[in-house]
Amino acid sequence: MHMENFAPIMFAGLVVIMLIGFPVAFSLSALGLICGFFAIEMGWFPAGFMANLPLNVFGILSNETLLAIPFFTLMGAVLEKCGLAEDMLDSMGQLFGPVRGGLGYSVIIVGFILGAITGTVAGQVIAMAMISLPIMMRYGYDMRYSTGVLAASGTITQLVPPSLVLIVMADQLGTDVGQMYKGAWGPSILQVLIFAIYTFMVGRIRPHFVPGLPASARTLNGWALWGKCLRGIIPSAILIFAVLGSMGGLPFMDKAIATPTEAGAMGAVGSLVLALIHRRLNWQLLKDAMEGTMRLTAMVVFILIGSRVFSLVFQGVDGAKWIEHMLSGLPGGQVGFLIAVNIFVFFLAFFLDFFEIAFIILPLLGPVAHKLGIDMVWFGVLLCVNMQTSFMHPPFGFALFYLRGIADTLFKNGALPKKVESRDIYLGAVPWVAMQLLLVAIVIFFPQTVTVFLEKEKVVDIDKVNLDMPVEEQPSSPDNNGVNMEDPFGNEKKDESSTPPPSTDAPPASGEATKP
Repeated sequence: MHMENFAPIMFAGLVVIMLIGFPVAFSLSALGLICGFFAIEMGWFPAGFMANLPLNVFGILSNETLLAIPFFTLMGAVLEKCGLAEDMLDSMGQLFGPVRGGLGYSVIIVGFILGAITGTVAGQVIAMAMISLPIMMRYGYDMRYSTGVLAASGTITQLVPPSLVLIVMADQLGTDVGQMYKGAWGPSILQVLIFAIYTFMVGRIRPHFVPGLPASARTLNGWALWGKCLRGIIPSAILIFAVLGSMGGLPFMDKAIATPTEAGAMGAVGSLVLALIHRRLNWQLLKDAMEGTMRLTAMVVFILIGSRVFSLVFQGVDGAKWIEHMLSGLPGGQVGFLIAVNIFVFFLAFFLDFFEIAFIILPLLGPVAHKLGIDMVWFGVLLCVNMQTSFMHPPFGFALFYLRGIADTLFKNGALPKKVESRDIYLGAVPWVAMQLLLVAIVIFFPQTVTVFLEKEKVVDIDKVNLDMPVEEQPSSPDNNGVNMEDPFGNEKKDESSTPPPSTDAPPASGEATKP
């Protein structure tokens, strides 16, 4: 066997071992070590090559950018458990409820706001389903629309800053986290508008699918209702603006005063303050939030270690060159590459979590995209838009699993008038997945949706550059007392320019001896 044939075999083994269902982190480590020992036995690289593995793992784990993940996770976990979602859904539902499709609008808007605060799909889908699903069923909302909008509004948290996925994307692609956050604002807002337009169209074409709530369903009116809405939105908006603004992650902000890690730490403290404002800060909340943060951080670290073991051996057998040669030769240039990569990531997301895709696949695709001249921030945001569909894929989407579980629990508790069928959950997700794929196409063919908020690179026109040479100042004239301020002691400088130095190229005159 030749080494150039081993990289495709190793990649095929990666796909097979991930489909088995064993934890990906340990599967990757085992596959990488087995392939590494085989490569050493075949003489493709020396045994000392594997000695770089501990240094590589230590170097990655000491990355300060990844340290922001536990801070942002803790911030989201605290806000998820302090009842913020319930308060916002209740107030927004009463505000938009009388409008046709009003509950759908409220779920979309609250999902966007919570996505910028919590950043966790599971907690967001569960919290919104517990509050909104019984109300939607009670007032005659279509079952498939209800389950679809709840799942899709929960998954938008992967795209809205400060998303954990964007932190990982920035680290793997070697870009700035603040720039990645700026680039994600355009697609995030556009995604909300697409969902809202779809809800509006459903209300026009099938008005009985999304009826307005009767006036009797509103317990608050006037300033009392607006006050409750603002009490939930304003403190959350202040926290988001403080966290993202400090790291330069907001549109039209060119300077950052904090690193992502420092901003995440500030956000974690701010979440505790918000929980205290809502009078729900207690030891049980802190314990649950810290346990959730510990589990997610440990999962990310083990996946990162496993992916590093695999990628080190894969690069050792020239796997990166094989990937680059295969993808850079696709017809269509950049557009052909982007379409092929997004189709590949879309189907890969049926089986893998977004962290696994980011740590395993992205290091293989990034160098090829860079060689093709693709902007790394735009490429990262594009893949993030694609990967949010991984939570909505029937029948493997995690958001659908969360919705399935909470719907069964609500039915058993008597909160739902009838059982939610799995068929309704899966079929209800289809149009929302199509809308997410529509956003992928928009971002590909209209890069301005990402780059409009990015810092513009300063272009220097070489033809217009003026070089000003410094001019030597002439000796100053004597002052009134006859003292030269340049030479107060009266020493005159020799004008060395008046006596040219002897030429070193001319031969010596006859009769003169040359000096050694």
